[in-house]
Amino acid sequence: MSSVPIADHALLSDCRTAALVTLDGSVDWLCLPRFDAPSQFARLLDDEAGHWSIRPVERARASRRYLDDTMVLETSFRLSGAVVTLTDALATGGEDLGHGIGANSPHLLVRRLECSGGEAEVEIVFEPRPEYGLVRPVLSAVDGGIEVLGGADRMVLTSPVPMRVEEGTASVRLRLVPGRVLLFALHHSAAGRPPARVWPQGELAHRLERTAAAWRSWSELHQAYEGPWQDAVRQSGRVLQALTFQPSGAIVAAPTTSLPEGVGGERNWDYRFTWVRDASLTMDALWIAACPDEAAEFFSFLATAAGPPGEDLRLQIMFGVDGERDLTERVLPHLSGWRASSPVRVGNGAWDQHQIDVYGELLTAAHRLADYLTEIDEGTRGFLVACADAAAFHWREPDQGIWEVRGEPRHFLHSKVMCWAALDRAIDLADLLRARGRVPEWTRERDEIHREVLERGWNPEVGAFTQHYGSADLDAAALTMPITGFLPADDPRMLSTIDAVERRLTDGHGLVYRYLAPDGLPGREGAFLTCTFWLAHALALAGRTGRARAVFERALAQLNDVGLLAEEIIPSTGEHLGNFPQAFSHIGLVNAAWAISQAELPAGG
Repeated sequence: MSSVPIADHALLSDCRTAALVTLDGSVDWLCLPRFDAPSQFARLLDDEAGHWSIRPVERARASRRYLDDTMVLETSFRLSGAVVTLTDALATGGEDLGHGIGANSPHLLVRRLECSGGEAEVEIVFEPRPEYGLVRPVLSAVDGGIEVLGGADRMVLTSPVPMRVEEGTASVRLRLVPGRVLLFALHHSAAGRPPARVWPQGELAHRLERTAAAWRSWSELHQAYEGPWQDAVRQSGRVLQALTFQPSGAIVAAPTTSLPEGVGGERNWDYRFTWVRDASLTMDALWIAACPDEAAEFFSFLATAAGPPGEDLRLQIMFGVDGERDLTERVLPHLSGWRASSPVRVGNGAWDQHQIDVYGELLTAAHRLADYLTEIDEGTRGFLVACADAAAFHWREPDQGIWEVRGEPRHFLHSKVMCWAALDRAIDLADLLRARGRVPEWTRERDEIHREVLERGWNPEVGAFTQHYGSADLDAAALTMPITGFLPADDPRMLSTIDAVERRLTDGHGLVYRYLAPDGLPGREGAFLTCTFWLAHALALAGRTGRARAVFERALAQLNDVGLLAEEIIPSTGEHLGNFPQAFSHIGLVNAAWAISQAELPAGG
């Protein structure tokens, strides 16, 4: 059973895949060659599912940081007489700079080891377990490293020191002296690609330097946000970029699967796919946190994945990172799960749910990024028009809603509001979309949605907009109504809703639950960071900037030591829950920071 706290992990990315590294120097999660591939290391989910650790033998005090403006991780172990420094990165291509980061990824995890101030003994344990721990590979010593054979993967570990091999594990203890630098690397290959190989030390050093340069180049060219919480906003921008699958433009919701929403429970889902909603919101947030040069590629990816457009388009809510549609869910019974939270799932059974809010998030992102879409092709333009037509066509239908409730469809308020947003944005984009003739119909449907939501979504007895028509249950998704522009934040009904959410969906710690109504699944989940940032955002729009800052700071305090957020928090302990790091949480951070900064501008500023 894995028990390392979720927040003890740091993220590495080459914009193809991701690794998670613990505070004590263990790579406990790595899927190669892409985010949703079977894992090579999965100790995150089971102690026997593989890891690669590099750590001092002597007990040490560890601290870490990302090198400035990069996703290159530096961990410092302070011992009684020395400091051991471990630098980790998923290497980018040698010429990957700026917009092209990740374009030529060599599928190479590089780990640089050195010490200063005195000598130190270090232990290295390399225990790959491909295919989610099902394969115990054969390890063979080769000149300069270890060859890994097992399953469909071909990997080679570069090691500048000989290692002992025993039953699928390679290990070594070595004494570091000041001034000596050792570089280790894991290279992955598959059929049709150049074979995995041992890398010379000088080439690994160059790759590590070029990876840092690539991230700094991306940050310099893309990140211009200046305002409150600048460091957190820019770091969130890099995290969102790190969750991008460069070859297609897809953006994953998180790089992990089955980290639970409740310890020991079964709310464990695979987030290594591109949700239309989350990815669209990511592109929207990158408008603030980073210049989204990839906007056209992203919408082109969705247009291709969605297939031929039509007015009754039922847009699939998520796709694989190369546009795959069938994401059938299955259970891996051999994995015990993080803190015995089972089942561990791969695939996601929500892939074929009906969720009509996705049209709104997508067209809102297109509206925000319109300046980057002037050269879109006819296929992408037709897809965006079809999304608006689909919102007009489907908005009266019940659906599973933003929270993907696995039960009977309902008339969720948020879904209706986002269909309104889809049509509102499409009307404004009509010239870009060459769809001026569609505007009268879009306007009629938009206005009809608005009338119905005000009539059926408001519950006067509760004094709030509620989760779905006829419901008395609150849902934090109602906070998006002023964020989308459906109603002004200072509308009395909206102010009453904001107050009700803050009063009834928190438990004294100030973090917001998405809802408290039964949803058909056992157990209770944590507070949602996205919802807490929504509350701060809505308060800022309502002119309550002091309160907005207080709520924002409470959510911001949940960042781990390297600026990462999971999906949820246990309010009483501050422990992170859910897949990690979670794009949705970082999106909320970026947007709320921006809203507060704008609300605090002097009048006329």
